[in-house]
Amino acid sequence: MTSATAPAAPSQASRKGRRELWLRVASGLVLGAGVLAGLVYGGWPFAGIWLAAGIVGFAEWMAMSRTEPREVLIALGAATLGALLLCQRGGAPAPACLAVLILGAAACATVARTGWGRTRAFIGVLGAGAVAAVPVALRDDPAIGLVGPAWMFAVVWSTDIAAYFAGRKIGGPKLMPRVSPNKTWSGAIGGLIGGVAAGTLVPVVADLAGMTLPSAASLPVVAGVSAVASILSQAGDLLESGLKRRYGVKDSGKIIPGHGGVMDRLDGFFAVAVLAAVYLALRGVGLIT
Repeated sequence: MTSATAPAAPSQASRKGRRELWLRVASGLVLGAGVLAGLVYGGWPFAGIWLAAGIVGFAEWMAMSRTEPREVLIALGAATLGALLLCQRGGAPAPACLAVLILGAAACATVARTGWGRTRAFIGVLGAGAVAAVPVALRDDPAIGLVGPAWMFAVVWSTDIAAYFAGRKIGGPKLMPRVSPNKTWSGAIGGLIGGVAAGTLVPVVADLAGMTLPSAASLPVVAGVSAVASILSQAGDLLESGLKRRYGVKDSGKIIPGHGGVMDRLDGFFAVAVLAAVYLALRGVGLIT
């Protein structure tokens, strides 16, 4: 009886894997199309997408880390992100917007019940603020416009896709098995190559389309920054994998079919958003153009 039924298991697992892959691809295409449509339209629709992403991501983090009082913290975090976007899109100077974010993070930290809870709440609001505000800041900057967020999307998405398929096809030694058992060095290198290629292609296409580019966006610089961003994207992915392992959860949430939660989709994007925030800060004080 055992020998007769044993061969069916691999087939069932294979079918399940294919279904999950197609579900992942379909939901990714729908999300990607929505984000790109928002990017082209700009304004409040684009800001609304990232405000929602920041709020849901922060809520997932509070739930995953079991930080209490959860409902109050989520409400305070959402209010902070809303105030940040109003400040940003209302034309307030960057230091004022940053002050709004820090004050909101401090308010959440004050409400949280434990020492580590206060740390988690404070860092969570700052991270959600980076996700919510940085793409909008880039899109609203006349000297950057579509190109900045498009570069972020190109690097993060291509890194993720190339790493996934390179890891599956090539395999080999594991990257950090204790943190993320499925990630390999071949996937990491494939992701890096894909991220650099896609990131470097963005200014080429933008230039051909007659779009304005920042003066510092020479191809060697873009390729180098794309490499850093791709590495950071993968580091963000590993960081979230470590956090999920720490808190004993498979996914940060269930809102995105085939992908899990918003944190699961934006772990790498968050890291690249921090890099873009550093660029905006340096540009704001005139150290780079």
